[in-house]
Amino acid sequence: LDTLEKWVTEIFSEIPNNGLPKPSFDHLTQPFDTPEFHKLYRVVPIRKVHSLTITWALPPQEQYYRVKPLHYISWLVGHEGKGSVLSFLRKKFWALALYGGNGETGFEQNSTYSIFSISVTLTDEGYKHFYEVAHVVFQYVKMLQKRGPDQRQVIWEEIQKIEANEFHYQEQTDPVDYVENLCENMQLFEKEDFLTGDQLLFEYKPEV
Repeated sequence: LDTLEKWVTEIFSEIPNNGLPKPSFDHLTQPFDTPEFHKLYRVVPIRKVHSLTITWALPPQEQYYRVKPLHYISWLVGHEGKGSVLSFLRKKFWALALYGGNGETGFEQNSTYSIFSISVTLTDEGYKHFYEVAHVVFQYVKMLQKRGPDQRQVIWEEIQKIEANEFHYQEQTDPVDYVENLCENMQLFEKEDFLTGDQLLFEYKPEV
């Protein structure tokens, strides 16, 4: 550590600090609120695969990293058991897999917006019925909206425990990747959360 600190001091100490806060673009709201983004686009893939992706542009969520509301929603959307979207679509032989979520950094989450996507891998039969597949996805999201968050916190606490276990028992990563990840976290989280802010759930706030 002493050697690393010496190197960092030598290499970076000459970079001037202008004393300015980091730039924020939170005044640029609704960047996707244009006719071009309110459309269905068909793209011919190189691989022989059918994929339906539905994308929503939401208000910025990075301030809620201790709650992780999009992680909670993606957990529900991506559930594969009885009563799930994927279970229903598989019974129809329309889908093979489903994923919903947000990358929590970069293009998918920043001070202007947050992206939330649901991607369904379709069968050949599912491709013929992709409008119905989209309708099912929207119905499920509407149901979640009507029911609201789980008031007993059971689902949220289950996610919290799983993420905590994965954090405590994670495999050792490449040091360079680890440092890069920490440097990114330093731009996003409070000091006490640099090591854990991108992985752990800290607070249950149903209103968020």
